[in-house]
Amino acid sequence: MQTEKNPPPPNGQLFKRRMTTIGISLSVAVVLMALKFYTFHLTHSSAVLSDALESIINVVAAAFAVVSIWMAAQPPDSDHPYGHGKIEYFSAGFEGALIVFAAIGIFKTGISRLLMPEPLANLQVGLSILVATAAVNLLLGTGLIRVGKKTQSLTLIADGKHVLTDAYTSLGVVAGLLLVQLTGWLWLDGAIACLVGVNILLTGTRLVRQSFSALMDASDTHLLGEISRLLEAHRKGVWIDIHQLRAWRSGNFVHIDLHLVLPRDYLLDDAHAQAKDLEKLLIDHFEGNAGVLVHMDPCGTIPSGGKTAGCWENCSERSSTGRRIAKKPDHFVKLSGSK
Repeated sequence: MQTEKNPPPPNGQLFKRRMTTIGISLSVAVVLMALKFYTFHLTHSSAVLSDALESIINVVAAAFAVVSIWMAAQPPDSDHPYGHGKIEYFSAGFEGALIVFAAIGIFKTGISRLLMPEPLANLQVGLSILVATAAVNLLLGTGLIRVGKKTQSLTLIADGKHVLTDAYTSLGVVAGLLLVQLTGWLWLDGAIACLVGVNILLTGTRLVRQSFSALMDASDTHLLGEISRLLEAHRKGVWIDIHQLRAWRSGNFVHIDLHLVLPRDYLLDDAHAQAKDLEKLLIDHFEGNAGVLVHMDPCGTIPSGGKTAGCWENCSERSSTGRRIAKKPDHFVKLSGSK
């Protein structure tokens, strides 16, 4: 028994909010990139250059995110019956890979300046610009992550983390250049660039790993727990057991399948009605952004006296399940892989 509802159309509120947010991110990224390269032109600092190089990645990643969010909002078609939501995970992985490549470039520049330090110029002006860009990125990154969580967009969350990484990078560069200014140790410029590269490399690696897990449909324990609690809270007496629960996200759309055990002597119409009720419960919970597949199993024990009511009140399978529920409620819903 299956009920599928298409993801929100491109002109929906969810889509508009995502597109507006990523559009702002892209515009700000372009402006900040220009400011950072101007700062490098003034200071000739390798640490500032490392920060500016990362800004190029910000712009490219934000542009790619715009396309991925638009594609993810498109409804399923004959070539993509499950929709296009997974493009967001690919986008996040692409952004993580770009961050890793940026780190390699930063290491190259930083090591060069570490071995052959060069004097720096116009530090006061450069530091002022970097502080301003860091403040803007802190606000932007926090906002992107907040909107990404509310709209369940991994692309926005990934972009927000990337922007925050850029902000931390700028603050680290500022701190390092202040030390250079106070101590006169020019080699610190290259050392700071290398440290920035390490931080960027770790962030990129985490994003790639998170994207890979989503693309491979890794088990989402938080999602499964949310569904299990919902089913337990709204359980009907005739729902003898629910097992083999599986769920995965595709963008903001959730795909769910499970096995529902019903009384053995139920008529097809009655069983169908129960499956529809269960589907509606799940789809309403996810505000229409869910597709549910229910496989119905008959109760393993024949009701005593041949009465339907006996199956969910008196049969051994039901009563043993009831005892488990009294001790540990989550036993009612057995997750994927359970027997």
